[in-house]
Amino acid sequence: MASATDSRHLTRLEIVDTGRRRRWSSEEKLRIVEESYSAPRMVSATARRHGISNQLLFAWRKTHREGRLGVGGFVPAVIVPEPPEHGAGMARGRMEVVSANGRRVIVERDVDVDALLRILQGLETLQ
Repeated sequence: MASATDSRHLTRLEIVDTGRRRRWSSEEKLRIVEESYSAPRMVSATARRHGISNQLLFAWRKTHREGRLGVGGFVPAVIVPEPPEHGAGMARGRMEVVSANGRRVIVERDVDVDALLRILQGLETLQ
């Protein structure tokens, strides 16, 4: 088996620092977005002041308008007692999922979780 080898030797290696990636907390993002709305044409000035690109700030503003800034992807869950068999409640093996915007979905216990997540994401984007 033939292999291609490079007989040249490395004589100098230069490491270029490209900067570190910063992490912004939800509170910091929200504060920066609110600052950018404080006056007309404040996006560029706000972005410059915080050392971020205009594009990143516009993306945060869009996320804020959609109500998703700071949302971690989970919604609060409440455990309630099983309704009685004879009551008007849900039958055994079903569960009710309530999204953050109050929309409700009732599913069987053997629901396809990936499909349910796609449905919930779609419901979250509806106004």
